[in-house]
Amino acid sequence: MQTLFERERRPCDEVESLERNAGELGEMDRPFAEKLLLGIAEKESALREAVSKHAPGWSLERMDPISRCVLLVGAYELLFLKEAPPAVVMNEAIEIAKEYGTAESGKFVNGVLNAIAQGTGK
Repeated sequence: MQTLFERERRPCDEVESLERNAGELGEMDRPFAEKLLLGIAEKESALREAVSKHAPGWSLERMDPISRCVLLVGAYELLFLKEAPPAVVMNEAIEIAKEYGTAESGKFVNGVLNAIAQGTGK
């Protein structure tokens, strides 16, 4: 999420940014974080479309940046990665949104990711 947030603010090498931001990640988490980042970059157009579709009345530009980044990660995990149950993905995303976003970020992220998960037949 931090690397996506940084990328929104200024052009950067995503892998270098991930390495800079990965200080708190354990060695086992780094490959997963890189897998997420590269997958999100590859599928970004489809992810942005899915988030927009499931957040009626909210353009991506209108969303707060933290929620937008958290939603991209969560949508990627739900739609393409499918390594964790949807409830786990959504809970993690909601907790991150609550911790780093606005007062309403957790509820917003919950609503959008739940709609995405329901749309995938889960």
